[in-house]
Amino acid sequence: MRNRTRLFAAAGFAVVLSLAAGQVVEEIVAVVNDDVITLSEYREQYESTIQQLKGAVKGEELEKQVEFVKKELLNMMITDLLLKQVAKEKNLNVSDQVRQTVENIKKENNIESDDDLRRAIQQQGLEYNQWLKQLEDNMMMQAIRYSEIERSIVLDDAETVNYYKQHLAEFIEPEEFHIRAIYLGTEGKTAQALEEKKSLVSEKLKAGETFNALAKEYTEGPGKESEGDLGTFKKGELDKTLEQAVAKLKAGEMSDWLGTKNGWYLLRLEEKKESRQKTLDEVKKSIEDRLYGEKRQKKTEEYIKDLKDKSYIKILKPNPLGL
Repeated sequence: MRNRTRLFAAAGFAVVLSLAAGQVVEEIVAVVNDDVITLSEYREQYESTIQQLKGAVKGEELEKQVEFVKKELLNMMITDLLLKQVAKEKNLNVSDQVRQTVENIKKENNIESDDDLRRAIQQQGLEYNQWLKQLEDNMMMQAIRYSEIERSIVLDDAETVNYYKQHLAEFIEPEEFHIRAIYLGTEGKTAQALEEKKSLVSEKLKAGETFNALAKEYTEGPGKESEGDLGTFKKGELDKTLEQAVAKLKAGEMSDWLGTKNGWYLLRLEEKKESRQKTLDEVKKSIEDRLYGEKRQKKTEEYIKDLKDKSYIKILKPNPLGL
């Protein structure tokens, strides 16, 4: 299929596909071996991808992802088409896998029939047959990635051990602090009123009232119902002022009143877990996943580059939608 004269090359890469009578059918964005990517296909993929992004991310991250799609979508479509061409050359058939995947989707979502699934897909704004074709294409590409790339990836224990030894700092579990707090907000209060309430709480503590009871009575905000229990924080997660004070405490000890931009805190350290080095056994799986991912990324890039080098690719509209 690759490295031979193309019909499109001989025809001078017509920008449109035409019927014999000369009627314009579709504008071509790119030629990939014996296949083309049309403008309508690109637009459909672009709109579908943007719609999915809008449902997943917001704000600046959405803007960042949209810019990435504008820049890279055509390249990704070319790569996908090349992988599908390889699957076709190898006569790959994933019908059984697609059928089983559809059945699993129905089961996991308590969908009884194919008609119910069709309606559910349509409610998501997708055309059912198009969704099914995309599922089949994705499984074909996944199968090619496995057979041509992932199956050859090998990890040995020596690599895992060496990575652990060379990156010990990555596997240090930081200190953890379980704390309670009596919190007094500043909004709507005079400095004098705050000082009076702080003094009242401190006097009651000295008189023997429990921290938990006073937290439930006086603290403001969501910690009130939990008797001031703020939960567990790793080193670096707390406000610096609070963390510096907590780090000096032993379990059961209280801090002085601590002023922050939002209000005043009186803290009690419930429990402290010291920093420790995680063992190789604890982190072995995460190291293996990381090393495997790095090898897969490198082999994928090499495979795709080689595939493109051996293929005929002509981009006619680098910016198909003029965005």
